[in-house]
Amino acid sequence: MRSGFDRRTGERLTGWAHCVQSIGVILTTRLATRVMLRDFGSRLKDLQDANGNRDVLAQVYAAVADALIRWEPGFRLRTMLLDRAGPDGVYRFIIEGDFYPEGHAGDYSVVETRAGVLGLTRDGRLETARAV
Repeated sequence: MRSGFDRRTGERLTGWAHCVQSIGVILTTRLATRVMLRDFGSRLKDLQDANGNRDVLAQVYAAVADALIRWEPGFRLRTMLLDRAGPDGVYRFIIEGDFYPEGHAGDYSVVETRAGVLGLTRDGRLETARAV
């Protein structure tokens, strides 16, 4: 079973909670910032300050999908919906997909449908993913 530690509290995380934290780390890591793993992360940080027009939102969708396909073997994104796009500059997305509890070990025989929330705040920060 997939497990690790909460990066804020140090408590043990297992299963979907650990996957959600992993998704948050992947999406909040700017490309080329990890030593010896330069291609880890996503382009989201580069898109945060761009105008919220259709082209940029399409790039956000693509950046999330690309990063998760490449770096999270325990989750396969099926849908990503814009849930909130307020005049205050806050964006929230609902992601849904297939969670593979043993996907990190290459075992895709067990699958569960799961969802999470991603938020882009008005001050340019990416809220980490959280489970729904």
